[in-house]
Amino acid sequence: MKDQSSAAQGKKSQGASPPAILLIEDTLSLQMVYRSTLINAGHRVTCAASAAEGLSLFCSAPPRIVLLDLTLPDRDGLELMQDMLTRHPETCVIVITANGSINKAVEAMRAGAHEFLVKPFDEQRFLSSIENALRDGARAPSASVARLPASLPEGAFIGSSETMARVHGKIASVAQSMATVFITGESGTGKELCALAVHQKSPRHAGPFIALNCGAIPAELLESEVFGHIKGSFTGAISDKIGAAAAADGGTLFLDEICEMLPALQTKLLRFLQTSTVQPVGATRPRKVNVRIVCATNRDPAEAVRRGQFREDLYYRLFVVPIHMPPLRDRGDDVIEIAEAALLRFAQEENRQFSSLSSDVQTLFRDLRWPGNVRQLLNVIRNVAVLYDGDAVMRHMLPDDILFHADPQASPEAPTQTAGNASLDGLLGLPLAEAERRIIEATIELHGGSVPRAARSLELSPSTLYRKLENWAKLPHG
Repeated sequence: MKDQSSAAQGKKSQGASPPAILLIEDTLSLQMVYRSTLINAGHRVTCAASAAEGLSLFCSAPPRIVLLDLTLPDRDGLELMQDMLTRHPETCVIVITANGSINKAVEAMRAGAHEFLVKPFDEQRFLSSIENALRDGARAPSASVARLPASLPEGAFIGSSETMARVHGKIASVAQSMATVFITGESGTGKELCALAVHQKSPRHAGPFIALNCGAIPAELLESEVFGHIKGSFTGAISDKIGAAAAADGGTLFLDEICEMLPALQTKLLRFLQTSTVQPVGATRPRKVNVRIVCATNRDPAEAVRRGQFREDLYYRLFVVPIHMPPLRDRGDDVIEIAEAALLRFAQEENRQFSSLSSDVQTLFRDLRWPGNVRQLLNVIRNVAVLYDGDAVMRHMLPDDILFHADPQASPEAPTQTAGNASLDGLLGLPLAEAERRIIEATIELHGGSVPRAARSLELSPSTLYRKLENWAKLPHG
């Protein structure tokens, strides 16, 4: 308490209003404890209990600091963090989790987290993290970093290739209209950033931009997230909740992974598009809203229609102006421009001296296929900035998996058919549930941690994999 009082007194003596902190924690008892501690220390706090609510608050009033619980009921916390940093890269995100591990910590830090706290943590450690974030966030960026575009975390619109010039031209043409935009492209190509560009160049730029990943939300929660619900409409509905469609009133609603939406909800979405009204779960009257729809998928939507996974009438309603985000391998020297821009930013964040890529690294980057596209490239650059220092990025600094893809014969651990059979043999005799878990975890790892891509490979819904991962995380270790 003494430390709290002195911190609060120090804040007051400055005379200025303390910067806001957004706390996203779904356990209400912990939310109350954290909020009380922060307020007693002189901070202003806004709270959210879900990813959707947190993102809405973040977009309406961007905070300096976000305290983010990784385990949220409606979305993966790391994906939410990346969405926030796409919009406001200067935000300091402090990640909180009860399932602490080195791998999780590295994943969070690589994705842009400022710090990582493992529950339970003491009050002093908690407040020190806040003060460190405030101090680090107040540092002025260098001139080279300041002139980089705010969209750098995704990097999709850095580059001067002819393919990207066509994308820019289509965005400029469609932005002024109300036409629905349907963005396609592989995972990691920057589809959400494309949607944000459409919004920012439109007459609705002053309105909200609300993004919802249809594949990352459990099916039973998706209707409530899109259309909202009324208090008492179902078990756990302890208060009214505004849905993403109503939250986007006057602005743009971005529906990512639209082809993962269940058929029953597709029907309601079609009705929403036809009537421009939303009816929250449990409500008796619909509400009129003024929303522009932009959607995206990394699947072939026409193929989803042919398979009966996506309604044909909804497809034609949404597929008005298609924009295809090209894979990084088709963008020529854009890969070098993106890498060098990211290098300047990450070097500044990690206090490194890097300013360029060596000539052999540039050649290697041009030759690689980049299955994870821009997202994979940014992860590679951040990995180098975290682990090394120097004037130029050299080949030996690159992660082993990148070097292996560049020259499979150079690695003694190159996968073989025998190794694959050994892995299969290792599943024999296991309980079915354990074999399923190992297959799913291995598939996710094979796809670079991308749950939606792993889900497509396994012919499952991403929401099914997210639920399984969440349940496994709750199991006792050992």
